[in-house]
Amino acid sequence: MLFHEIYSTYFQTVAKILTEAVEHPLTTEEINAIIQDYAFEESILNIPKALGMAHWQLLKEDGATILRKNPTMPLTILQKRWINAIALDPRIRLFMDQPVVFPDVEPLFLPEDIYVFDKYLDGDPYENPEYIQNFRLILDAIKHQYPIQISITNRHGKRITTRTIPEYLEYSEKDDKFRLIGTGSKLGNTINLGRITSCEKCENEQGEKIGKRKLPQPRKVIFELVDDRNALERVLMHFAHFEKQVEKIDEQKYQVTLYYDKEDETEVIIRVLSFGPMLYVVKPVAFIHLIKDRLSDQKSCGL
Repeated sequence: MLFHEIYSTYFQTVAKILTEAVEHPLTTEEINAIIQDYAFEESILNIPKALGMAHWQLLKEDGATILRKNPTMPLTILQKRWINAIALDPRIRLFMDQPVVFPDVEPLFLPEDIYVFDKYLDGDPYENPEYIQNFRLILDAIKHQYPIQISITNRHGKRITTRTIPEYLEYSEKDDKFRLIGTGSKLGNTINLGRITSCEKCENEQGEKIGKRKLPQPRKVIFELVDDRNALERVLMHFAHFEKQVEKIDEQKYQVTLYYDKEDETEVIIRVLSFGPMLYVVKPVAFIHLIKDRLSDQKSCGL
């Protein structure tokens, strides 16, 4: 059973009436107003009468309900299967130790059913206890806006410690990594969570309030493409997590305006170059020079 009559408009309206009645007794006019908002006009003839003490005995004559708590709707089999599927994702352990599962149904899908064709294989260690602990502390710091002290090991094996005010987390499906965006760190505004070896709460010794950094304006690149061999569809998928605007120039030609952060500039250049002659960068000139410089470097390296 995927669907049931209890999820119909009729039952949803009754649940809304009872929810309001838990808060305070309802007048006839208030009941009729809820029915008009959530059900059909003819339901005014049936629902109030059915809720009364002569039938379902859920509403008293004064408009109060016998219920003490708001009514809730049971989950459908489809919802249970979806929750079971989410519980199989290793990233769910970042938010809870024991995810909810329903043993009476099969997962809607399995992790191996999802294939991301351009996903890197060196994603973050989501099941690592230290990573989970760091992730949860960072989430708490974002919620309550307090500074944290983090340590990372750079590529030379040197341990570096810094402080930052976490603002939000970013997730890259392509890289399969989380990134911390914060302010006040000598390591920059963006730090990969996978590089963090330790993380702890710290107090602001001076006691002053550390404000959020002013977010820089996103950069943009404008390029044209000819929709040959589904080029437009592939471009939209390739840059799915970037803000963009697409304008049709003629039957097969499109202009794409792509917005990105400075930290992502190298990645954007690599992705633009991966399309070869299908993409033609129009502006800005600075981005065109970056493209030329990268091509020159590749040529000098014999790539």
